[in-house]
Amino acid sequence: MAAMTDTLAAPASHLLEVKHSRFLANAAPVATPEQALEFVASVSHADATHNCWAYRIGQDYRSSDDGEPAGTAGRPILAAIDGQGYDRVAVVVTRWFGGIKLGAGGLVRAYGGAAAECLRLARREPLVEMVELELECPFDALGTVHAALAAHAAEKTSEAFVADGARLGLRLPATQAEPLRARLRDATRDRVRVAIPGSNP
Repeated sequence: MAAMTDTLAAPASHLLEVKHSRFLANAAPVATPEQALEFVASVSHADATHNCWAYRIGQDYRSSDDGEPAGTAGRPILAAIDGQGYDRVAVVVTRWFGGIKLGAGGLVRAYGGAAAECLRLARREPLVEMVELELECPFDALGTVHAALAAHAAEKTSEAFVADGARLGLRLPATQAEPLRARLRDATRDRVRVAIPGSNP
């Protein structure tokens, strides 16, 4: 089973100063690459020397060194996101050059350190994996079904009535899918069909 990951409960920021250069880290929860890039644009400073960034959304990730030597900014920021156990997060670290060159190692430590500290101090929120199910039941089982949905944190996304009953679309935490199936099977004497959309029950 995959380890549980977190996202940010709210946007966060952290300022770090290294040899007169200022590194401002801004982080935010994001659901899509488009949201991540919008966030990057919204917090980037035109007067800064560099606006370096990275995001992680599941298996999808990107990073940018924005003119810093390759591998010294975007990748350390991404490593900070992964190292802190975050997902669905974008981080931008903005640098205002202070006159003293830091060298490649110094840049890696500064960009990665600013991002890591920002994320370490931020409020976390556990990410819950959700699944979608389709359920078909006879009319006389609807009361039982609705009680079971509430008990298993299932949200009804659609409802249609067919000749012999109802067809419901559901969204619920992945960990609740099997317990819900078992409860409905027992409570209705196996008269409810539960399937993943597009598959055979």
